[in-house]
Amino acid sequence: QVRLVESGGGLVQAGGSLRLSCAASGRTFSDNAMGWFRQAPGKELEFVAAISWPTTYYADSVKGRFTISKDNAKNTIHLQMNSLKPEDTAVYYCAVGKLLVLRTRVDDYDAWGQGTQVTVSS
Repeated sequence: QVRLVESGGGLVQAGGSLRLSCAASGRTFSDNAMGWFRQAPGKELEFVAAISWPTTYYADSVKGRFTISKDNAKNTIHLQMNSLKPEDTAVYYCAVGKLLVLRTRVDDYDAWGQGTQVTVSS
């Protein structure tokens, strides 16, 4: 049984930083891309970043501010978020891709965590 557990969310002022973590268990994920998505109130789930080590890919809205990384030994991925903006406020989810190739669509991921809330105040 695949299980993903996110942590690290919270409340931060604009311009601040947070580091999200996602611990995966149930099997190894070295043959899968992994990603982060987010959902703001009243909006659809949107792609944030993905990693198929060592290649990474980012949504334009977070490029240059967020960094995704992966610790293969610990089956964990991280999302370092700097220069946070109020529009980054959302529930953030990590997910395991169906394939090794980087993808940005929700349908290309088939295992999801429960989400962690990130709130950025202005």
